[in-house]
Amino acid sequence: MDSPGALRAVIVDDEPLARDGIRLLLAGDPEIAVAAESGDGPDALEVIRRLRPDLVFLDVQMPEMSGFEVMASLPPDELPAVIFVTAFDRYALRAFEVHALDYLLKPFDDDRFYDALRRAKAHVRLSRMSDLSQRLLSLLQSYGDPAAAAAAGSPPPPRGGAGSEPPPAGAGYLRRLAIKDGCRVVFLGVDEIDWIEAADYYVQVHAGGKSYLHRETMNSVEGKLDPARFVRIHRSAIVNRDRIKELRTQGRRDTVVVLAGGAELKVARSHREKLSALR
Repeated sequence: MDSPGALRAVIVDDEPLARDGIRLLLAGDPEIAVAAESGDGPDALEVIRRLRPDLVFLDVQMPEMSGFEVMASLPPDELPAVIFVTAFDRYALRAFEVHALDYLLKPFDDDRFYDALRRAKAHVRLSRMSDLSQRLLSLLQSYGDPAAAAAAGSPPPPRGGAGSEPPPAGAGYLRRLAIKDGCRVVFLGVDEIDWIEAADYYVQVHAGGKSYLHRETMNSVEGKLDPARFVRIHRSAIVNRDRIKELRTQGRRDTVVVLAGGAELKVARSHREKLSALR
């Protein structure tokens, strides 16, 4: 019997023995429930669309449709966590380009498999908690409570008629982030943020000497932050303007931002103009 909250996995491989091997490796893990198996690309695509699993062990070379084609046929919001399992190492780079969690090269040993599985479980749990946090904030916002709306990162609903005062500067931008941190959700005010670092499909939020991994892309976070308060200085760094302590020149062309907490961040040449107002 599957454990409550178990991660639902699908095994996709055109070799029955390969499917059997993965199923046996998963059998001893109470946190994983094998929801289905598939032996070819089109059937795998139908199964993934129908079951919406958390995790897929996906072969690359299969009849009619490859593992990459299966992934490309799914919209982003339906993509599960994927571990590619194949006998060919030439696909490894492409696997990570499509953001697979791991790439198991046959034959692999048990330790290698369980290492990939541990990281996949951590990824899915983080994803679940992030989604739950966002739904909670949206629910609070729907009640129209000003405090709840602020927690959700949106301004409270307007009061009064046409004569109401215009919204203050910064209205409509993100005010707090809900971040999964271990077994809890931390609500972090944007005023507390020192800087934000890109980490693939996540961002690392640095605040008060601590850092938090948040499941959201850099571009998405940037679009929600007030540009009067935050500035992107590099494709992988956004800083709180109030935390900037120094602008330092290194060599003939390089510029470095020094934050109040001591962090030193390089400024990309294409972003230097954004800091001109600080001089």
